[in-house]
Amino acid sequence: MTDRTAEVSRNTAETQITVKLNLDGTGQSHLSTGIGFFDHMLDQITRHGLIDLDIQAVGDLHIDGHHLVEDVGITLGQAFALALGDKKGVRRYGHAYVPLDEALSRVVVDLSGRPGLEMNIPFTSGAIGGFDTQLAHEFFQGFVNHAGITVHIDNLKGNNAHHQAESVFKAFARALRAAVEPDPRSAGVIPSTKGSL
Repeated sequence: MTDRTAEVSRNTAETQITVKLNLDGTGQSHLSTGIGFFDHMLDQITRHGLIDLDIQAVGDLHIDGHHLVEDVGITLGQAFALALGDKKGVRRYGHAYVPLDEALSRVVVDLSGRPGLEMNIPFTSGAIGGFDTQLAHEFFQGFVNHAGITVHIDNLKGNNAHHQAESVFKAFARALRAAVEPDPRSAGVIPSTKGSL
């Protein structure tokens, strides 16, 4: 399998973001977004997805976190698509259930080539630290739109918003890891009857 790395920058009047990633990493991260809890969630993606990730982002946080969180999702999605390439030899599908104390989340991923997000997280709080819980949707929507994948996210139970979010991000990481994993039985074939994804 070829080198599955990418570097993408996004510069707008609202945000300046650079993402470097390696899909075949060891879970190393260098993260700086200015939103501590968001960095914590991105770190879950690296550690549980075994994706090396360097994200340097600044934005108009004096307004709120919306532009920055959404744009990190967009830029990360672009880098993911670039690193994944033509998807030859990958498993394509991945799913994971992850508990964190009382919280339990399920995420299912399809590297379909079609952006789609179905997400149900009944957060028990509107904010976690300085992170507006509504921004979880903005991050994942930006990611799937630009990665060109389908993701179903369900928080099945949970009373603590921190636990809900963390179980979701961990499950996302593990489902993504399973989907991008090389399938030794596929002989480098694109896993679709269409011949492309």
